[in-house]
This record gives sequence, structure tokens and C-alpha cells, in this order.
Amino acid sequence: MATKITVFKGDGIGPEITDAVLEILDKAGAGLSCEIFPVGEAEYERNGALIPEAGLASFENTRVLLKSPITTPVGKGFRSLNVTLRTKYDLYANIRPAKSNQAVKTPFPHVDLVTFRENTEDLYVGVEKEIDADTVHAIKIITREKSERICRAAFRYAAAHGRKKVTCVHKANIMKLSDGLFRSVFYEVAKEFPSIEADDKMVDAACMMLVMHPEVFDIMVMPNLYGDIVSDLTSGLIGGLGLLPSSNLGDTMAMFEAVHGSAPDIAGKNIANPTAFLWSACMMLEHIGQNETAKNIRRAVDETLAAGKTLTPDIGGTATTEAYTKAVIERL
Repeated sequence: MATKITVFKGDGIGPEITDAVLEILDKAGAGLSCEIFPVGEAEYERNGALIPEAGLASFENTRVLLKSPITTPVGKGFRSLNVTLRTKYDLYANIRPAKSNQAVKTPFPHVDLVTFRENTEDLYVGVEKEIDADTVHAIKIITREKSERICRAAFRYAAAHGRKKVTCVHKANIMKLSDGLFRSVFYEVAKEFPSIEADDKMVDAACMMLVMHPEVFDIMVMPNLYGDIVSDLTSGLIGGLGLLPSSNLGDTMAMFEAVHGSAPDIAGKNIANPTAFLWSACMMLEHIGQNETAKNIRRAVDETLAAGKTLTPDIGGTATTEAYTKAVIERL
């Protein structure tokens, strides 16, 4: 029986890479029943809603969402749709694995790390107050409950995947109460996992170390803002945002998305790289128990990248999205 999932097509390059990924999933025999909805700025211009109510109802029913990039209108008072979805459904664990691929040459051939980003609080709650015409205050919110569950999720992942170390990234020397709480909770949770090494680094030092010796990191866990910035940095280590997948997990619902944006400047040109979105779809397959299908797709992608004949422009090739998709399917 086919597994039902919800698909948000997004805008910009979203529809193109969604079509590519769904075709690969179909040819790989994933056997999915997809409820597909247009979302984002284009949907707002058509129907006055960024996400149709039917789309939200579908996600609440299937509890699994494959979401391509979404454009949030600028200057119209809209909150980021990504932040809205994560908050509305308490998708608190943003997991972003970054791993070097030998076919994509970078100065860092041995990167294999995972960033755990707390997804629901910190400065991203958007609590801001205009004090006067020249002064604005933003409130950083860190709680014990939410710090504890993201840290525990990171350690549980480490235990389940044979990882050796979890690093807490913070700025507790300056943010003594908020980041101090996150750091102290991290070490409390670490005691539950004595076989896994636990250490911590300040976010500025961690960024320096990432671009000098990224191989010293295994799993990193951190509050929302740092996680957003640091995970993008890790994508640069492996070749760019087109290669970084992402999952957003709650206790009962899960959303899978590429980290990159909707790239309206290349929309419709048939040159977008669907790899990050495809690898996000592989994380989704593993979430629903289709490990072998995910493994088969990953192998086909690795072989396509290694062959080097049908690479998209962002990773040094000249192939179209369509040609790249065809090349992956031929290797399934």
C-alpha cells in the first residue's frame, strides 16, 4: 500500500526540482501517494494565501511533508513560511548532514558532520519592540525544556548512528544567562550518554575551526540563530547549498526540505541542481522505513556525480536539470 505524503511545490526553482525529485522517487520504486500543493508568493498572488488550507490539512493528515523552496514576500509584513511551519507544528529538531563527495572537489575532502539546530525559539521567535525611531530591541528566548529536547535528540542520533562526539556551540561568555542555560543543559543531558564524548565551543571559535579543520567535528548542537548560520557554512565546505539536505522533526510530524532558497534568478532556466532536495527526500524515505530505496538513490547520485558528465552549473558542469535527472534514473 502506497505511503501518503504531502508535497509543497514552492516557487522559483521549486516546481522544477520537485518534478525532478518526484520522477526519481517514482522510478526508484518508492511507491508514494503524493498530495501536491502550490505554495509561496505565486500562490499568494493567485489566491490570497501563502499556503492553501487544504495543504495544511493534508500535512496534518499525512504527517510527512516534502517541501521545496518557498519565496516569502518581502516588505509585506509576512513572517517566513519556513519559520511559521516549524513553529506551528513544533518541528523542533532541524538536522543538516554535511558530507564530502569525492566527485565534488573542495579544499575539504573529509567532512562528515551533522548540525542539530533548535528550531522553535531563540531570536527567531520574532519578539521585537521599537523603543524609539532609532532603537529596536529583539528578545532572545532560551528555555530549559526546548534546550533539553534538542540536545537529547543530538545524543540519541549519535548513539543510533555510531557517532563518537557531540559539540555544543554557544556564546555563553557573553550571553551568560541564555546561552549559559543552553550549555549547562547540554552537559546535563550528556551524562545520560557516557559512551559519547561531549565538548563545547564558542560559535566564533567553532566557525574558525570549521574552515581550518572541519574533520574535528562530528555532531554539533546549538540554538536557532547559530544553527542557521553554521549549517550554511558547512554547506560551503562540501560544495554549496545545492548539496546540503535537511529534515525538521517533531514528535509526531516531519518536514523535509533543501536548505537553499527559491533562486528566482535561475527559475525556468532548467539549470537548478535538485541534489540537496533529492537527498532530503532520501532522509524522508528513511523516516518512513524505506532505507533500501534511499540507499539505491544515494548510490545513483554518487555515481552520477563521480562520472562528471552531467553536472549542473553550480558544481562546475553544463548539464540541465532534466539531463541530470535522467542520468540519475539511468543508474538506479
